[in-house]
Amino acid sequence: MTTDESMPRAPHAVVVGGGLAGITAALQLADAGLRVTLLEGRPRLGGLAFSFRRGELTVDNGQHVYLRCCTAYRWFLDRVEGAHLAPLQDRLDVPVLDVGHPRGPRLGRLRRTALPVPLHLAKSLATYPHLSLVERASVGRAALALKALDPADPALDGIDFATWLGRHGQSARAVEALWDLVGVATLNATAPHASMGLAAMVFKTGLLSEPGAADIGWAHVPLGELHDTLARKALDSLGVRTELRVKADRISRTDDGRWSVEVPGETIEADAVVLAVPQRETRELLPEGALDDPDRLLDIGTAPILNVHVVYDRKVLKQPFFTALGSPVQWVFDRTDSSGLLRGGPEGPSNVGGGGRRAGGQYLAVSQSAAQSEIDEPVSVLRERYLPELERLLPAARTAEVRDFFVTRERTATFAPTPGVGRLRPAARTHAPGLYLAGAWTATGWPATMEGAVRSGFSAAGAALSALGRRHEHPLQEAV
Repeated sequence: MTTDESMPRAPHAVVVGGGLAGITAALQLADAGLRVTLLEGRPRLGGLAFSFRRGELTVDNGQHVYLRCCTAYRWFLDRVEGAHLAPLQDRLDVPVLDVGHPRGPRLGRLRRTALPVPLHLAKSLATYPHLSLVERASVGRAALALKALDPADPALDGIDFATWLGRHGQSARAVEALWDLVGVATLNATAPHASMGLAAMVFKTGLLSEPGAADIGWAHVPLGELHDTLARKALDSLGVRTELRVKADRISRTDDGRWSVEVPGETIEADAVVLAVPQRETRELLPEGALDDPDRLLDIGTAPILNVHVVYDRKVLKQPFFTALGSPVQWVFDRTDSSGLLRGGPEGPSNVGGGGRRAGGQYLAVSQSAAQSEIDEPVSVLRERYLPELERLLPAARTAEVRDFFVTRERTATFAPTPGVGRLRPAARTHAPGLYLAGAWTATGWPATMEGAVRSGFSAAGAALSALGRRHEHPLQEAV
């Protein structure tokens, strides 16, 4: 008679790191029937896309968005049953407010139609008020040239985006009002500091692959509800052992060729290990010989993101978000509903600004990418800089009372997408059988986005399952 004790046990995998990459790897491994232990040093899952409480508010540490072309992150949302909580726009529509124009503030919009690529943006570009007729024509020519590029070409990784744009006739104004408007938010770098390979990937995939690729989605609930609460529920349903506030101290091979993961008070044995932590922490945990030159991981730089949070006593912005020119302000999002701030009363006038009073006020988040020059500025300095700018952008803010002003900083928010970074990013497989790497900084082909993080989790889990002889389905491809 066969008993449960006589049945061979499923292989055991340990995932170190509970950000989006680690959660994805754990879900994929558990879906394939492995026993999985997920270790996370923080008191919650979600990595750098998380929420916290501040009085009556639930605050996201930073504003995160995704695009319709982010098929991996969309899979993640579906997998944790949270897609309805982070909906996409029906069609791309980005209000762009220029307050630096000599004749006063001007509002333009980047919108798409249902026409095929590249005609889907033609009408918007033809009427875009922030560029001259000559600049609009040159942007169109550059877009066609970009569409012909292969983002995976190593030669593109060796030059910066600004150099390429200059060679294709892009003025400083065109870079500011269009290319950097998109590029800074997606790459976390301005054109002179961004790899052309990554820039080509962003623009070709997001704007030039299919009409709806750049439609924007964002969480209408706190990020913690998606990346922690719902993710934990999905992991629990698969029997994943999730350990919070637990960091791996050491990883080593056992005498029988398996892996030993040492944590405080316990040694966990595993058939496969996925390291889904930042590059420096990965370097510290890698056993000897796992990579040819592990110190190269330390050459992958980091880039900061700063978020300025302002709570007003009334509604000052009617649009869900907008982006600005002629101002240090980059992108502004209305986070009132998602934060739990109670609202009531009549709405103000339409357009970018509003003037109606709100019982609970309005909470705006100002997202500042590539924030190297500001990341360490005192809150008092940032307050003196950004409150007047918001008043310049939003006239209704001039008569509103500021109920709260605070700042969140992620000094190592992303890897720096500098020229040449592509040759430094490692693949999921290492030289050590059974040891795999995940994280947005690994060789996904994408910049440091939620999409890249999820894709890295796919790659690490897929490599582990293949090595273990487990048939599995890649969520974005055919069964392998």
